[in-house]
Amino acid sequence: MTTKVKSIWLWIISFILFIAIAYFQRVTGPTYPVRGKVEIGGKNYKYHFLRTYDGDRAPVKLKMEDKGIIGIVKHRVFRSKEEWKVSKMNREDGMLVAYLPHMPPAGKIEYNVYVTDGNKEILLNREPVVLRYKGHVPSYILIPHVLFMILALLFALRTGFEVIFKGNRTFKYTTVTLISLFLGGLVLGPIVQNYAFGDYWTGWPFGGDWTDNKTALAFIFWIIAWFVLRKNRENKLWPILAVIVLLSIYLIPHSLGGSELDTKTGKVTTGLKK
Repeated sequence: MTTKVKSIWLWIISFILFIAIAYFQRVTGPTYPVRGKVEIGGKNYKYHFLRTYDGDRAPVKLKMEDKGIIGIVKHRVFRSKEEWKVSKMNREDGMLVAYLPHMPPAGKIEYNVYVTDGNKEILLNREPVVLRYKGHVPSYILIPHVLFMILALLFALRTGFEVIFKGNRTFKYTTVTLISLFLGGLVLGPIVQNYAFGDYWTGWPFGGDWTDNKTALAFIFWIIAWFVLRKNRENKLWPILAVIVLLSIYLIPHSLGGSELDTKTGKVTTGLKK
């Protein structure tokens, strides 16, 4: 196998792994919609409930054309002991729709969705769905942020294969990974955070945001790997360590331990909570 053919195959494998890891992080994160299906009157209906929203009042929608089906949404502020409030779902364009109360960025609401065809009431979600409000992030900020983070993961994977298969482009790929991680995670990442929740940095030492902390940790390992490779292009330890750290970090769900409004104090907190 020629060097060029081997490189192409390694890029293909890197891309496949990238897709798998990116998909895993997306579907395991706390902002991924709750999905499911329910059978009513002998007919199956699919549904998905939002867990993040950047508008005024988050919609709860069910595509159920049967006008004999009615629904309600019970909701309250997350982590509160207040009584559940009930919102009736009305019909809009063939869908059952209710709207959750608006909250400031990082504010959370938990809700349950019930439907009935007149015979029995069905709770669609097994556990309350937790939705977090956020501020709108302009696409000219969000898209470059996402693209640079994609490049960082893709080139990190390719760097690992370059080391394993004894290629001569480890330093080059490490450089691209480092620059992408810096721009996507440490430059654009805080800007996205500020638009969404009003703070540029909520990781250490200011808070416990896992996304900020894991980005900083990954960058430290990659910058060490870059300096080591700059002096010794044959070094294998540090680029492999940097790859392992970044992959481990990507296996942690995105937005875990992120910003959350404390309704008692009015302050935004971070870190894992019970």
